[in-house]
Amino acid sequence: MFASNGGVAAKRIVCYFGSWAVYRPGLGAFQPNDIDPRLCTHLIYSFTGLNTDGTIKILDPWADLANGGGKAGYDKFNALRQLNPAVKTMIAIGGWNEGSTKYSQVAANVALRAQFVQNVVQFLQKYNFDGFDVDWEYPNQRGGQLYDLDNYVALLRDLRQALDQHGYILSVAVAAAESSAALSYHIAQVAQYVHFINLMTYDFNGSWNNYVGFNAPLYASSRDIGAAAKLNVDAAVRYWLSLGAPADKINLGIPSYGRSFTLVNPGDNGLGALCSGPGIAGPYTREAGCLGYNEICSNLGQGGWTVIRDLQQGVPYAFKGNQWVGYDDPTSVREKANYINSLGLGGAMLWSIETDDFRGICGQKYPLLTALNQALR
Repeated sequence: MFASNGGVAAKRIVCYFGSWAVYRPGLGAFQPNDIDPRLCTHLIYSFTGLNTDGTIKILDPWADLANGGGKAGYDKFNALRQLNPAVKTMIAIGGWNEGSTKYSQVAANVALRAQFVQNVVQFLQKYNFDGFDVDWEYPNQRGGQLYDLDNYVALLRDLRQALDQHGYILSVAVAAAESSAALSYHIAQVAQYVHFINLMTYDFNGSWNNYVGFNAPLYASSRDIGAAAKLNVDAAVRYWLSLGAPADKINLGIPSYGRSFTLVNPGDNGLGALCSGPGIAGPYTREAGCLGYNEICSNLGQGGWTVIRDLQQGVPYAFKGNQWVGYDDPTSVREKANYINSLGLGGAMLWSIETDDFRGICGQKYPLLTALNQALR
């Protein structure tokens, strides 16, 4: 499926596109045309939604479709294959805002599930995608039910059977940490029915805590005890592997954003320092507690920030005054890519392409994605 590189199959680099980025202001505004499809093996358009009758709900018709003078997002996205005929374009259903309740209901009803599967095939045919990504967040959580674990597997089985008839790709985006994944998945069975698994190895810490911590640490710290010792990339990957996920089906999730905090005491700014809440929202993403890498590198370039690289956990953090952010940069991305290679994982997944420095504001365009490519392809 992928070109060989020195006798070794090249890794997947799966790039999610958050389609709401078309509405961001100024230099943060991102259109499908801003994607460089040569830097990805798979592109995933996010998101579409679900109706309780098993039909697919186009969440933003104005941005996604050309009807009525809209932005024709689907068409522009799929036209990227003209620039790289090898790239595969997919669409994701679900996401955090969609929740779990509707997915639980549809998956639990055999007739609705069959209708949904047929609707997926027709959707892919109509809009010319190469595959489908199920991002149900999460079975048996957030309004779901215990029986979701079995029904999720049944849904994937039915989807795979139908998609195979047309040569379509099936993937899933899944909770990574054991504390969440253990509630939601029969891991070996999930892995059996999908082409690959996008492991969401980020959001391990955030302003929901009352202390600062890394968004996506590669390893545990010697400070981490108990449950905290499992809130890192390595622990999550090894959990999935231990329960039967084949290494070559796992794509390691890498965030192109950081989690930010407001410190209680600006003088106490090390890992674990107390925070009073989320960090100040960035000018593009406009979400308190979250900064795109394009916002972070711009901040750092303006000076006054102190950057510390945590050698135990393999990622940096930065602080200025009462603001603190833990994030990934090209150095930490390369270390994660080396980790992917060392365990024989299938590749990497970037969430999400529009918060990398896609304009090259801080230097090179797409520094995170470029670092991934240099290490994996």
